[in-house]
Amino acid sequence: MYFFDPMFFLIIAPALLLALVAQYMVKSAYSQMSQVPARMTGYEAARRILDAYRLHDVEIEQVPGELSDHYDPSAKVLRLSPGVYGGNSMASVGIAAHEVGHAIQDAKRYAPLVIRNLAVPAASFGSGIGTILLMIGFGMMGAAPVFGKYIAIAGMVGFGATVFFQLINLPVEFDASARAKTELVNLGIISGPELPYVSKVLNAAALTYVAATLQAVLTLAYYVFRFMQATSSRNN
Repeated sequence: MYFFDPMFFLIIAPALLLALVAQYMVKSAYSQMSQVPARMTGYEAARRILDAYRLHDVEIEQVPGELSDHYDPSAKVLRLSPGVYGGNSMASVGIAAHEVGHAIQDAKRYAPLVIRNLAVPAASFGSGIGTILLMIGFGMMGAAPVFGKYIAIAGMVGFGATVFFQLINLPVEFDASARAKTELVNLGIISGPELPYVSKVLNAAALTYVAATLQAVLTLAYYVFRFMQATSSRNN
């Protein structure tokens, strides 16, 4: 369906362009700020912030890959890539602190994070099944219009779970970055004048989440457009 539809690419073009810009900015900021030394490694910065919040039970592990850093709320483990774990740069401490921000959110039962975690299964399932139902629904609207219409609606609702996840993910990521910047300065890991170095990396990363959200929203908008187009042609 949309894989061969020029209208699909026209509608989501802004999101694709933003995603390319965001990817470039992340790589550029990470590369530049990896050259700016910090007082400690990403591991040491993460451990200091975790201990300041008495989150001694949260472990820190090194995982392979570049920028593969994440916090696992189910295992209570902070997983850092080699460059962040052992790197003593502004990029390393900034990224590590951002992931600690998620651990703090988890400990404080930060509402958007709780909702996001609950939405993960629905979003994962809805993304795949929603697209399949939409393709089936649109395909059936010629032979069995009523049945096809309801299948297509079910597909849009399913994909809507992905859109919801992306929307709720934005405040979670922005809040984690805000907590990271605050704690890095409050605990003396970086100084106030050094904050722009960390902000450059975290702001670039935030743009990738905005791009992902925009792509999900515009993809759903395309589905709605196609649905309205299909139902209108049937009525005429």
